[in-house]
Amino acid sequence: MREEESEFMSIITISEPAQAHFKKLLANQAEGTQIRVFVMNPGTMSAECGVSYCPADTVEEGDIEEKQNGFSVYIDATSAPFLEEATIDYVTDELGSQLTLKAPNSKMKKVADDAPLIERVNYAIEANINPQLAGHGGHVSLVELTDDNYVILQFGGGCNGCSMVDYTLKEGIEKQLLSEFPELAGVRDITEHHAGTHSYY
Repeated sequence: MREEESEFMSIITISEPAQAHFKKLLANQAEGTQIRVFVMNPGTMSAECGVSYCPADTVEEGDIEEKQNGFSVYIDATSAPFLEEATIDYVTDELGSQLTLKAPNSKMKKVADDAPLIERVNYAIEANINPQLAGHGGHVSLVELTDDNYVILQFGGGCNGCSMVDYTLKEGIEKQLLSEFPELAGVRDITEHHAGTHSYY
């Protein structure tokens, strides 16, 4: 088990309300119990993040420890790259209170700033665009990046056959990608769209 020594090296950011919530929960647990944050099926479209209690006897050699205000968070070495830039908050609204965990890199590890353009574009699609489309039951996949820097996409799920797909492509996805990657020439859709009960309207 290794400890992250600097706050600037922290993998996960935990808000003060969330830290207070964890401390309250841990006060009722066996002495030495801490918090564990993990990713199931990391690096896949079915990746899911979780938070659990971490009794002292379950800490493993390769675990990363991040000290918080009055407790520690343990992260297993496999989950760590997929939890970079993750945030945990405790939100209270008119519906009550709930713990929220946002991990933008859970489905795909963050790529380096100097990685090939196709890798950076694919990361932007998986981390930023697909979570937005998921609300409509849809997703896009990067098919290729052409020699003249056009991004070729394939729509799936609720986006296939959706009446708004052209608008989504040009006003949503293309604008977002061109803003982030000025070197791109544009975005094209090669999907054979078939309307049906799966389509989002």
